[in-house]
Amino acid sequence: MIWSFKNNQPIYTQIIEFIKLRIISGYYPMGGRLPSVRALASEAAVNPNTMQKALSELEDIGLIYSQRTSGRFITEDSNIINDIRNQIASNYIKEFLETMGSMGLNKKDIFELLEKNEEDNL
Repeated sequence: MIWSFKNNQPIYTQIIEFIKLRIISGYYPMGGRLPSVRALASEAAVNPNTMQKALSELEDIGLIYSQRTSGRFITEDSNIINDIRNQIASNYIKEFLETMGSMGLNKKDIFELLEKNEEDNL
């Protein structure tokens, strides 16, 4: 995954979402150590203070935790990770349904398109 930022949202909130996606996808495994703030900031091409702010918020929600001399680690609580995965998936689904609705499609139309698309990709 490549770091890319949009202009319509603060960078630190985009960093939070990006790291959440990396965690729920397994890129950063449960219990695994995160790269340092400086390494992440360099990779994302952002100020270390911006990265620090994002990581602090991820700590506040319990997705990561700090050990003083060892760095930051991903939670080992699968419930937290599953809750975040479900929350993100729900947000994408809502956005998708709103977009389809604005195009005049109803549930039946959407399901037919999904089935056709799935068949085409088999």
